[in-house]
Amino acid sequence: MKLLEGAYDLHVHSAPDVLPRLMDDIEMGQRITDAGMGGYAIKSHYFCTAERAEIIRKLYPACDAVGTITLNSAVGGINPTAVEMAGRAGAKLVWFPTCDNPSERKHVFNGDPNKKLPYWAQILIEMQKEGISAPMVQVLDEQGTLTEETNQVLDVLAKHNMILATSHLSHEECFPLVKEAHKRGVKNIIITHVDFPTTFYTIEEQLELAKYGAVMEHCYTTWATGKIDIATSIEQIKALGPERVIIATDLGQKTSIYPDEGMASYAQKLLAAGISEEDVRQMCVYNQKKLLGK
Repeated sequence: MKLLEGAYDLHVHSAPDVLPRLMDDIEMGQRITDAGMGGYAIKSHYFCTAERAEIIRKLYPACDAVGTITLNSAVGGINPTAVEMAGRAGAKLVWFPTCDNPSERKHVFNGDPNKKLPYWAQILIEMQKEGISAPMVQVLDEQGTLTEETNQVLDVLAKHNMILATSHLSHEECFPLVKEAHKRGVKNIIITHVDFPTTFYTIEEQLELAKYGAVMEHCYTTWATGKIDIATSIEQIKALGPERVIIATDLGQKTSIYPDEGMASYAQKLLAAGISEEDVRQMCVYNQKKLLGK
């Protein structure tokens, strides 16, 4: 954990939440403090977490809890007003659609009757049975260009110097979004889950996105749950270089380990792969602080 002093995990699913979680923010704040890490980002698929983050920062001054908002239908989708209010409340990171992204819905509801559905999909089914709408959230219009609301959100991000995270967007959505974000002055961009099967980016694609100032996110859960061989992740990390990569966990699930443990496990894997301690700190500490303006 000495190696992770001051580290940030910018992808943590903590309670209180609609979905079952391993720990709540109070426990997470204590764990971050005990581990000597710098902080963590509170991700919810449904709610802005800026208020929760502020409370945790007051309870645990050594833990820099980061508020976020995810642009699913629960907050009005691609909603410039919601992003503006999140920014005014101190949120630092804006996730584009996850469970309400058309590509994600298509992957999850693929017609396989034996497929184990994630918790959010079960909630969606329950809502549909009750006649409650949770529409898919579109970033592109029928002509394949970014919607006006998307451009407005990008302007809000630039104004508040917030971080754009691409979440579960398809490649067809991600590339024009990142290019336009760069054009509009969004300085901090994270390409989420670059090695995840449904959002997988080749090394060449990652290098192209890096031209617009984006950094690539690699999460513990992707290889720890067998979705990809960690050798592929390490190959990508080495190809991009430590200055263009952040390590996160995507943890908080009931059956998983704690995020601070996941960060330590990933750091150990990187060291074992011949990556230097300083490069590990670059990907776990320095890059995150730069994104957050620390």
